Amino acid sequence: MKKIIILVMLTLTILGACKKTSTLSISEIAVVPAEVQKKIISDEKLQLINDGKDTFYIVFYSKGIAHADLEVQGDTLKIKFEETNPSDDVVEQYVYKITKDPEQEIIEVYINGKSTHFDNVITGL
Repeated sequence: MKKIIILVMLTLTILGACKKTSTLSISEIAVVPAEVQKKIISDEKLQLINDGKDTFYIVFYSKGIAHADLEVQGDTLKIKFEETNPSDDVVEQYVYKITKDPEQEIIEVYINGKSTHFDNVITGL
């Protein structure tokens, strides 16, 4: 009986150690790395800049206060922006750093619930 319990506990320990941890994250950054700043085009509302690996920078120009959120559905990463308090005169630049898992091969982007596209995509810094 002891052997069975030890075997079960050992199996559970091994399975627990095999569990993949997600690296998925998003954060708004105040200090934009110089190599990213050089690639930003101020006339483009929504830009995706990739470091060639699993880190992306998204530049979003908004006439309101922007908030970003991530959602994963299978191999698709959905980036959702919500704009509040729109203004006609002031356009703010928001830069987000996203680290994705290798399993996410497709990126979809939404602004206020509407599917949209990136105006500019750059791969490799």
